[in-house]
Amino acid sequence: MNTAPRTIAILFHENNRKRDLSGYAITFLAKFWRQDGNRVRYLFGTRKFVPADLLLIHVDLSIVPDEYLEFASRYPIALNRAVKDIRKSRVSTNLVRRSDSYSRHVIVKSDLNYGGSPEQILRRNSSRWTRLLPNRFGPDNGDSSSFEASSGYRIYDSLAQVPRAYLERNDVVVEKFLPEKEENLFFIRHYEFLGDRSTCTRLASREPIVKDQTVVRIEEIGPHPEIVEARKRLNFDYGKFDYVLHDGRPILLDTNKTTGADRVSSRELNARRRYRANGIYSYFV
Repeated sequence: MNTAPRTIAILFHENNRKRDLSGYAITFLAKFWRQDGNRVRYLFGTRKFVPADLLLIHVDLSIVPDEYLEFASRYPIALNRAVKDIRKSRVSTNLVRRSDSYSRHVIVKSDLNYGGSPEQILRRNSSRWTRLLPNRFGPDNGDSSSFEASSGYRIYDSLAQVPRAYLERNDVVVEKFLPEKEENLFFIRHYEFLGDRSTCTRLASREPIVKDQTVVRIEEIGPHPEIVEARKRLNFDYGKFDYVLHDGRPILLDTNKTTGADRVSSRELNARRRYRANGIYSYFV
């Protein structure tokens, strides 16, 4: 590991300036970099250029505005500069179209990352933002075939049971519901990475939609080679991929370049963060 002090810049959206950033995992990695003697600068927007050895783009939107990518090109190393669009309609390989005859379970989601919440916040805080895609689905008229989690996801027994209104919207996607399940538990795998360092965990829940508040068990595992290859194909330097193994096949569910932070800390979690934080030094070799 190259221990020479460096200046590391993290580029946030301009409207993040007054937000609490502790909900992002990157702030915990930044603490480790500072402990190692590096300078870490937070940049908000593209108006002011601050010299740095490396810039990490951390714009919490599904589609990164071109001005941020152009700004990043001024730095000698710009992480995630090739990651512009992480909408599910761009990265999912399990989409179901309205004209398909798919007869098994499907799941309806927002096309945007994190249900479009970052876009809604930006819309409220900036008159420059002109698009608003909802992050919650409306009522489904009591359709008993659907499952509604706190995330707003809905699961249906088949494509035929998905309300027509959802199928006609351009802000949601319908995917095959391909869960990883063992006995009475559902699982999701989190592959988190930075540079040449990565960790992977498998989370168990009794609910079909595995979220932090429903997790009953966490175990450390190795990432599936096909998911590691997907990271290379999608040009991610930093982020988190959510996936499952369904019938032994890896299914990529979500890609995230502005990973959130767990609210409850632990020795194991801190150790994983420390390990991934050291991945920044692979860019300085």
